Amino acid sequence: MKLVVGFGNPGNMYNFTRHNTGFLALDFYAKIKKIDWGKTDKFDAKFFRIGDTFFIKPQTFYNDVGKSIAAFKNFYKIKNNDLLIICDDFNIEFGKLRLREKGSAGGNNGLKSTIESIGTDSFPRLRVGTANDSLRKKIGDTDFVLGKYTNSERESLPTILREISEKIDEFIA
Repeated sequence: MKLVVGFGNPGNMYNFTRHNTGFLALDFYAKIKKIDWGKTDKFDAKFFRIGDTFFIKPQTFYNDVGKSIAAFKNFYKIKNNDLLIICDDFNIEFGKLRLREKGSAGGNNGLKSTIESIGTDSFPRLRVGTANDSLRKKIGDTDFVLGKYTNSERESLPTILREISEKIDEFIA
């Protein structure tokens, strides 16, 4: 069994915000695979399944995603190297992807929650660059990550999301 998790915040007000990049990536993936999301209260997540891979969007808020991930991971006995996290990272150039097999939270509260909840930092994570340093400096970190993508950034999203989908397919294979 494998588990692919997109980080984000529940609720329409967070659609197309930088912190919801993980949700956006999985929504795009579900759309190209023509799959609808289900919901499970047991794991506090929206999910779908393709073969032996589960895809989840935790319905906790970003800083508490680890609870949902740990519950899902433990119930299905998913190994750490079979868990892929997709999250935003404002320290990486916009649109760049960085895949690592393990590592620290690096200031990402969702990764921090996950590491605390599953007891290790040894799991793959795909960080999606959302950097826009001039905007971030103007409005601050919190408003930046909870802010919507600019129009020019939104124009680039389909290309970025296709690249993320390819990385997901590689992980599943």
